[in-house]
Amino acid sequence: MSSMKHVTCIADLREMAERKVPRAFFDYADSGSYAEETLRANRADLERVKLRQRVLIDVDKRDLSTTIVGQKASLPLALAPIGLCGMQHGDGEILAARAANEAGIPFCLSTMSICSIEDVAEATGKPFWFQLYVIRDRGFIKDLIARAKAAKCSALVLTVDLQILGQRHRDIKNGLTVPPEIRLKNIIDIATKPRWAWSIIRGRKKTFGNLAGHVKGMENVNSLSTWTASQFDPTLSWKDVEWVRKLWPGKLILKGILDPEDARRAAKTGADAIIVSNHGGRQLDGTSSSISMLPKVAEAVGSQIEIMFDGGVRTGPDILRALALGAKSCMIGRAYIWGLGAGGQDGVAKAIDILRRELDVNMALCGVKNVRDIGRDVVMSEGAAPPKAKSASRRR
Repeated sequence: MSSMKHVTCIADLREMAERKVPRAFFDYADSGSYAEETLRANRADLERVKLRQRVLIDVDKRDLSTTIVGQKASLPLALAPIGLCGMQHGDGEILAARAANEAGIPFCLSTMSICSIEDVAEATGKPFWFQLYVIRDRGFIKDLIARAKAAKCSALVLTVDLQILGQRHRDIKNGLTVPPEIRLKNIIDIATKPRWAWSIIRGRKKTFGNLAGHVKGMENVNSLSTWTASQFDPTLSWKDVEWVRKLWPGKLILKGILDPEDARRAAKTGADAIIVSNHGGRQLDGTSSSISMLPKVAEAVGSQIEIMFDGGVRTGPDILRALALGAKSCMIGRAYIWGLGAGGQDGVAKAIDILRRELDVNMALCGVKNVRDIGRDVVMSEGAAPPKAKSASRRR
């Protein structure tokens, strides 16, 4: 943990990761789609939500613990599913899962992970969440769900906002492949990052662990964008959500809900929670930020279904803002991926610890002792007086 000694914030982890991870893989996690308008809006709009400072309130013995889809959590945070996580650091999914387990929060494994469901289950010995993409081969999807059951995954996260892949310019410019193409630029880049290279060499897998050996022809496919374009199903509909619900007996979470009308439909599917998300600004560019839509979604369905938030969380105050505006918990992606690239498991643990400490302090400065008591009165309303009523979306 010595390399983490002078790290004070998530931005520090990003700077470290940028130095340590090859450009193609750093950019993959860091970038958004097209002009990256939505990527920037996720951060800018969070920062516009102003917290209400309160004083002379007893805030001793604060409690950050909560439940997330019925699972006890030490703070209202989960690690989001990240494709190619294991190319930020060898065995990245396993290391991130272990850090989450030690912190007492959920970890979600991506369908497009490097380490497979079985790899993570064997290496951690604890339940985790699995994120599902629906592709054209429904037989493979049934098999994937069965594998998640066998691994005792505690929740299935169905991503609904990636039927078609939004173009990410940086990936094309970098010629992103897994493993990296043998190109002079890549060789020079990797040669300057020996620790990263050694971690990948020692890692269990070098390609998409959940797909290789299970999807015909996947053994020779190393381009995520090419495979996604050919296999992801643009006909995905609400009927498919019902189909997945019938196959999966456990907790079901729908990720990628941004519109109140879609939220109302989602609440009727039998899902246990929804994640308000625009895929981190990596899909539809020019759409609304996640935080700007969160209150509208909460107003529409907050009393019917548990709401999680995803999109631009970099600080403890960001978590506080999201909870105040209707979420029960938050997901982080880039924040922990930068930690992983910066320092493996220690870096992920550092990212979680930074957010825990920042949430704790800023919650106290807002006059709140218990994270479950955070409501709309914690934030200002466009510089005016705070709303009188707390959000109706608190679902215990």
